[in-house]
Parts: sequence; C-alpha cells; structure tokens
Amino acid sequence: MNPPENSRDPDSPLAQRFRGFLPVIVDVETGGFNAQTDALLEIAAVTIRMDQDGFLHRHETFSFHVEPFEGANIEQAALDFTGIDLDSPDRMAEPELMVMTDLLAAVRRAVKENGCTRAVIVGHNAHFDLNFVNAAVDRCHIKRSPFHPFSVFDTATLAGLAFGQTVLAKACKVAGLEFSNSAAHSAAYDAEKTADLFCLIVNRWKELGGWNALLDEEDE
Repeated sequence: MNPPENSRDPDSPLAQRFRGFLPVIVDVETGGFNAQTDALLEIAAVTIRMDQDGFLHRHETFSFHVEPFEGANIEQAALDFTGIDLDSPDRMAEPELMVMTDLLAAVRRAVKENGCTRAVIVGHNAHFDLNFVNAAVDRCHIKRSPFHPFSVFDTATLAGLAFGQTVLAKACKVAGLEFSNSAAHSAAYDAEKTADLFCLIVNRWKELGGWNALLDEEDE
C-alpha cells in the first residue's frame, strides 16, 4: 500500500541529505546515442536507503526489457556492444508505455516512502540516461515525471574526483568494488554497480567529516 500524499516528511534524514530529492540510479541500454531517434532497449532503476547511522545502501532494483518504439533506429554496433539479441525468446520485452508507467510508479513510491518531494537521476555519464528517460516520457505522453528534468548526479564526475577514474569498471576496481566485464552493459548490472559506487563515495565523504561538519556549522 502506498503511503498517503500528506505522509511525506521533508525532515526525514534522507530528504535532508539531498535537499528533498531522492537519488535514484538509472541505467539505459539503447540502439544508439540519439535519444530522439534511437530505441530504448533496456532500462533499470535502483533505489537507495539510509540506515540509522546515516549511511547509504543500495535497496531495490527495477529492471525492464523494452520493445523498440515504432520507427526507432537501432545501430548494429550498439547491439554488438551491449550483447542484446532482439530476437531472443528469453528477452521478454514489454511496450515502452508499459515499462515507463511501471518504472515511474516505482520511483514515485520510493520518493514518498523516503519523505522526499522529487527524484533525481544518478548515472554514469548521467545526462545520457536522463535524455533517454525524458524522450521516452515524451513519446508515452506521460504528463509528469518524478525525475528532475535536467539536474543529475554523475558518478563519472564523482569517481574522477574521488578515485581518479571516470570509466565505471576502472572506478569500481579502484574503489574496491567487484566488477564483471562479462556482466556489464546489462542495465540492471550497470545500475547496481553505479549505485554501489555512488553510495560508497557519499559514505566516504561522511566518514571524512564532510557532511557532519556541514551540519555542525548549520547548528552553530
């Protein structure tokens, strides 16, 4: 059962941490680089939670295979890169409208459950993912997305700052996170690894006193 609208708590610890926004990690696999013309083939979203000590952890994963929209462009090079077989009987793809409706509903629930007012996409090169999400929302005539329309947290940038690496696999390795190159380029796997990397960087900053120091300054 979803909590009622008025159950949102802007003073919840997670809402306080990100100014009322809920970071949701998103990864897409596509038929090319152009969000307006190229197919969305896979999408995954990972929610996070905050424990009683204020540390972030990966929570739920929502993952979908997507049927290409009518007239979508699909580059063979993109399929070769991702390993997606559009004709595989195990793919079990669903129409884009169904996928986006279900995924955005899950994000809205997470926003409410965490006392936040809106979601913000976390991704590795996050504007790529955001552009494809926004394009799919427009194609499906969804009136309002729970995601901020242009703001993101980009783990490529954060990992470059924290670990000197901007490639997801290399950043995870330096951070001490397991990463399988054979499992990569699945939306669910990449989203979960991006979520682990994001949580680790935010938690490390907390351990170093950054977030705690800011709170102490506000209390003075």
